[in-house]
Amino acid sequence: MIFATLEHILTHISFSIISIVIMIHLMTLLVREIVRLRDSSEKGIIATFFSITGLLVTHWIYSGHFPLSNLYESLVFLSWSFSIIYLIPKIGNQKNDLSAITAPSTIFTQGFATSGLSIETHQSEILVPALQSQWLMMHVSMMLLSYAALLCGSLLSIALLVITFRKNIDIVCKNNNLLMKSFFFDEIECVNEKFKSTSFLSFRNYYKYQLTQRLDYWSYRVISLGFIFLTIGILSGAVWANEAWGSYWSWDPKETWAFITWTIFAIYSHTRTNQSLQGTNSALVATIGFLIIWICYFGINLLGIGLHSYGSFT
Repeated sequence: MIFATLEHILTHISFSIISIVIMIHLMTLLVREIVRLRDSSEKGIIATFFSITGLLVTHWIYSGHFPLSNLYESLVFLSWSFSIIYLIPKIGNQKNDLSAITAPSTIFTQGFATSGLSIETHQSEILVPALQSQWLMMHVSMMLLSYAALLCGSLLSIALLVITFRKNIDIVCKNNNLLMKSFFFDEIECVNEKFKSTSFLSFRNYYKYQLTQRLDYWSYRVISLGFIFLTIGILSGAVWANEAWGSYWSWDPKETWAFITWTIFAIYSHTRTNQSLQGTNSALVATIGFLIIWICYFGINLLGIGLHSYGSFT
């Protein structure tokens, strides 16, 4: 009874902190000059991490098994994984380029787990025989950590594509603007305007270039980490499947989409290490991978079919 009450309190604390952090994020988008708001947002994410950690530990003690047996528990663990990725750069006192992705991901995942699912899904149940194994912690935790890392890395790649696309639009519009000026002004005015525009564009493009390089740098490293977790998760799942069902691989819908996800990010790794395919080409592959992950994780649960149907909404 005590653990159930504590779990209930921690759930409401984490949701309250998340609601406040969402408001702070919206305010910082409108008023960027207020540094204290940004610091408060970072402290809020750290407080959310500790409250989610306490929630997971309490749920673990109360239920008697590692909290990864249903959709609600996996979403809470996923939000905890996002917060871990958010905190990693802070450990080394590095510039947190990942915060723009990981902080909102933590907020919305935990918010959906807390308020988007029915209260019945929050309750702990007796594990089905297939889940009563020591491989539960190894396999599912690796898969969810891989989802968190791959989603963050893919979002960084999507941001790279958006910035690159906007940069190309700006250049085309600016060139068209100069072309129109050449028809209506004399040659001297056109040259002066061209020099001014060129210096302004070079200044803007320099910082856009730096930003895209940082996005590409972090995207590759986070996705590489997620790919390692995904590989370990699939291999451990195959061993567990052989123990539970007598077969290493049965082409279950979840297994099939996990293999498709692994293949997509294997292609990403190849394109990213190939110098002629780096940049937008590898970012496009990661964008496809972002959609595939959600199909693998969420779409199969919506259908509630296959050997992994215990992770569905019902």
